[in-house]
Amino acid sequence: MDVLQNPFRGPGLPQSVGLAEGDVSVDPTEPLTLLTRCPAAMPTPLQEYPDPARQFGVDSLLLKDERARMGLGSFKALGAAYVIAREAALRMDGPDAPADRDRMAHALDGSVYACASAGNHGLSVAAGARLFGATAVIYLADSVPEAFADRLRRFDAEVVRPGGDYGHAMATVAADAERKGWTLLSDSSWPGYIDLPRRVMEGYLVMGTEVVEAMERPPTHIFLQAGVGGLAAAMTALFRDRWGDTPAIVIVEPDRAPALIESIRAGHPVATNGAESNMGRLDCKEPSHLALGALARGADHFVTITDDQAAATATHLATRGFDTTPSGAAGVAALQHADGQRGVLGLTPESRILAFISEGREDA
Repeated sequence: MDVLQNPFRGPGLPQSVGLAEGDVSVDPTEPLTLLTRCPAAMPTPLQEYPDPARQFGVDSLLLKDERARMGLGSFKALGAAYVIAREAALRMDGPDAPADRDRMAHALDGSVYACASAGNHGLSVAAGARLFGATAVIYLADSVPEAFADRLRRFDAEVVRPGGDYGHAMATVAADAERKGWTLLSDSSWPGYIDLPRRVMEGYLVMGTEVVEAMERPPTHIFLQAGVGGLAAAMTALFRDRWGDTPAIVIVEPDRAPALIESIRAGHPVATNGAESNMGRLDCKEPSHLALGALARGADHFVTITDDQAAATATHLATRGFDTTPSGAAGVAALQHADGQRGVLGLTPESRILAFISEGREDA
């Protein structure tokens, strides 16, 4: 396990490093309001892991379980689908809104939303687009199983296989969206592309708000898995706003996709290289600029874990009723495999941990 204490904690990265400007929202009002219109929008459980002292050497471990979020199987249901629902609501509530609100299914007729996805983000785009009459076009890397492509097609999405990895899929869809006049709806951000990814992260605040309202007192440590960093940054920003500097926040990445830790180590955004990881949802070689900026200010430590560690923890969690993937288990894996890094991370037998099961098992 590679562990880096964040040297930019507090002030964040210098503006001179080429980071896209912008802040991560900490106000969940708008996504919470929109969710009142969705009958599938129920809070997900915050569950106590049994006997954490014996397994992890800590006082308590609370798991925010996102496996059943809105029937889509991951926290991503709160992101892109919220952005699309927000656009539909703006059109319906504006001067050109249909007189009959039952026509919501056609609010975005003619619109096309496109993205590259390692899986769950694309599913959120597809579900949101179908709900409001838009078209979804999802570009998938070669590593995404065809079974997941079929799930997207069941939501009427068009699936494109441009060949290559996620980075190539992202570059291809960005070029195609520009050429064809589609709306690019990415969960990552870069200079000149900020607004929609910021809204995606705003949707994730619903999950964090549920956590804050359910906990009687803050945890001592929060472990957050990260790909491009959207989930981790949104939760970090919200928890710092609600709980201040007290919880230690640990960002967890695959050692084959260490985009955030290496960017923090370098002091500027960097692209990384590595073999394909079994943590497919986290296998992102470049960070989101908005996420990197927020995490540089708010996270305490960045760590990487191996594929074997993530797989072992996913297997272990399944024996306790939490069937998930290596990606979904990554935050807990960092805790389980901290070994000689416990002192660096400030872990003691009195520590109270919050972690996220971010998705269900892929074949569930």
